[in-house]
Amino acid sequence: MLANELGRRGASAILVDEKPGTAFNPQANATQARSMEHYRRLGLADEIRQAGLPADYPTDVAYFTRYTGYELARFRLPSSARATELVKGMSGSWSAAELPHRVSQKYVEAVLRRHAERLPGIQLHYGHRLISYVERDDGVIGEIECLDDGRRVSVRADFLVGADGPRSMVRQSLGISYGGRTGTQRDFMGGRMLAVYLRSPDFYASIPHAKAWMYNCFNGDRRAFMASVNGRDEFAFHTQLRPGEDESAITAVEAKAAFQRACGSPIECEVLSFLTWTAGHALVAEGMQRGRVFLGGDAAHLFTPTGGLGYNTAIEDAVNLGWKLASVVKGISPAALLDSYAVERRPVALRNTDYAGRFADSLGLFAPAPEIEDSTEAGGEARRAAGTYLEQHAQAEFNIPGVTFGGRYDGSPIIVSDGGLPPPDAANVYVPTACPGGRAPHAWLEDGVSLYDLFGFEWTLLQFDDVVSAKGRLSEAARALGADLKLVTLPRRLRDLYEADLALIRPDQIVAWRGSASQAGMLERVLARALGLTTSDHARLAS
Repeated sequence: MLANELGRRGASAILVDEKPGTAFNPQANATQARSMEHYRRLGLADEIRQAGLPADYPTDVAYFTRYTGYELARFRLPSSARATELVKGMSGSWSAAELPHRVSQKYVEAVLRRHAERLPGIQLHYGHRLISYVERDDGVIGEIECLDDGRRVSVRADFLVGADGPRSMVRQSLGISYGGRTGTQRDFMGGRMLAVYLRSPDFYASIPHAKAWMYNCFNGDRRAFMASVNGRDEFAFHTQLRPGEDESAITAVEAKAAFQRACGSPIECEVLSFLTWTAGHALVAEGMQRGRVFLGGDAAHLFTPTGGLGYNTAIEDAVNLGWKLASVVKGISPAALLDSYAVERRPVALRNTDYAGRFADSLGLFAPAPEIEDSTEAGGEARRAAGTYLEQHAQAEFNIPGVTFGGRYDGSPIIVSDGGLPPPDAANVYVPTACPGGRAPHAWLEDGVSLYDLFGFEWTLLQFDDVVSAKGRLSEAARALGADLKLVTLPRRLRDLYEADLALIRPDQIVAWRGSASQAGMLERVLARALGLTTSDHARLAS
């Protein structure tokens, strides 16, 4: 994602990845609406929405005692095709350019790679790793090794971004530790987990239930969840390892047996891959930058993957850092602009890891009654009680517009506050607001066009009626600052959405400033500050 953000802006970058290519395993499975809006901004949303599950496949989240057993609860969600139709009629908390999409990370990575490879100045080197680096006053010198033949080359760059996972060599080289909660034990989603990527052509025909995207298994013997990968025969199955199960001794035979135990039937499957991992993390790096070196993704924050927040938080890291790095590399902004990255992103990482931990507690600490699988009156009552709870849990974990859209950058040095207070932060409710520091409120226009589609790729100034002229001083000032600014004039009736005559929108669709018509004269200073320019920088440019 960062390579795409940089390459679109004419900045050159080298991506180094030890893997031979993009992901084989499904990995993350839920793309939040905010990530889809960013893919839309890059022109990728339709391609990503067509990947993975068939367009008419339901994305329900369902809970069962076992997959061939009793269905306990079901949270119904639309197919990809239906979501595209529904989004234009959504309002309130779900007023958005895109709705969430259920697609395995392996497909998303492939799309991002294809587009990054087409960008001038972007080089992707799979099967390579960063051995070491030295930071100097004028840049970073990295030593890169090819894993096939051991050949090493030195690369000079202006900056280094360590998006190298939870055991990040880059983070450790900076002496930055994780802080937060780890080692949390739960009956489920806390402790040792087994992930199995499998193919089972007979699965759908073998279970007496409607199709779902997410299959949860809830009993006292084998807790598990399983995501449909392609809607035909591939699945990502995860189960909690029980006391006495030795992860070092697990084979494909044991992995298959775990799946069949969750099914409650010997449904045939082929194990494509398997690995163990640990749930129960809510960790955020104590810092996300040292000099010319930055951290992003799992290197900066580690989640228990409830709510799909790890992958989506990482996408926003790339979006936030991408436009800033490009602005500095191209000489538009001073290096001090980059100090805003950690100021803005670290509080969001703390917020999101906390939300993910709460979702994991809600699911993992809720234990099944011993009789939940019994064909008795007591068993029926246990299933009704569990179903009521799990339906409420699904609403809390999978209907999260507040988490998705509500992350804010209050207190950032490049946000110009107007003194207003944003609405309270809540997971399941989002109140659109143009209070500077948050996502720009979205609207569908009368011709069916998304407001976001009118934004410039870089900076956008929204005006409601004619407040400033496209040929006036502001355009001249933007050119002098090196900023690509698009002026968008909207009908007066949309003013209430922003509660202002003017709104300056950053490249990442964050409101940097809003004001009245009488404050139009301060726009040049506002834009300079949003670009990271100090008063003296601005004065020097003006002269």
